[in-house]
Amino acid sequence: MSAIDTLPPLRQVIADHGLSARKALGQNFLLDLNLTAKIARQAGDLATCDVLEIGPGPGGLTRGLLAEGARHVLAIEKDSRCIPALEEVAAAYPGRLQVINGDALEIDPLAHLTPPIRVAANLPYNIGTELLVRWLTPKDWPPFWQSLTLMFQREVAERIVAAPGSKAYGRLAILAQWRASARIVMSLPPGAFTPPPKVSSAVVHLEALPEPRYPADAATLSRVVAAAFNQRRKMLRAALKGLAPDIEDRLIAAGIAPTERAEQVELEQFCALARALKPA
Repeated sequence: MSAIDTLPPLRQVIADHGLSARKALGQNFLLDLNLTAKIARQAGDLATCDVLEIGPGPGGLTRGLLAEGARHVLAIEKDSRCIPALEEVAAAYPGRLQVINGDALEIDPLAHLTPPIRVAANLPYNIGTELLVRWLTPKDWPPFWQSLTLMFQREVAERIVAAPGSKAYGRLAILAQWRASARIVMSLPPGAFTPPPKVSSAVVHLEALPEPRYPADAATLSRVVAAAFNQRRKMLRAALKGLAPDIEDRLIAAGIAPTERAEQVELEQFCALARALKPA
């Protein structure tokens, strides 16, 4: 394996600092620095960007982001055991890495970042989807980030990029594809990680669109999509009857047959339905 910097291999870092992965923290460490560098490259040109990384662990992806030229990296790590290892990375890249020991769900990263901002992370499995939904549903759009390059369980990645008519198609696909372009850019087998998870993983790259693909009120669209997919086996006239007494008329006005099910409805149609329901 070719070195990306002068720091020790990750296996040595983990051994030196006693960093056994903890299941309670959703930790699965990716130790191959060639792979972490490849993930960093998927994030795009980092030379003029600040990068937010959640759950850096022993710092494999962190090193990749810095080696690929990231202007500044903010790494938020909940596990205090990892902080000394990350401080060694910071010392090797003076002034370019800031490490915060804390919970990513509770910390506002914007106080420590300067736009333009990209997010790149091997997200802890137990908070990955919640963070993605937060990043996709800010109060104002465009969001603080230009792009998200995130590793998920393969099943979650497929839900993000799913097309209508597939079993994976649901709320996550609608949220992601309404305001961003999303694609799977890498796949990783369980054996790439220590310890190996029970499932395969994939890296998804999302680019924020300047504005949503189709006009719709965000809160109304979210309510419609949640109601539709919470009862995805039901016809929409039944699944959505709680949203308006004349739901069949509104479905027809949006170009949707009332007998269709949620997984058959395209993003543009959901947006049309959200507009039809807004006065309700």
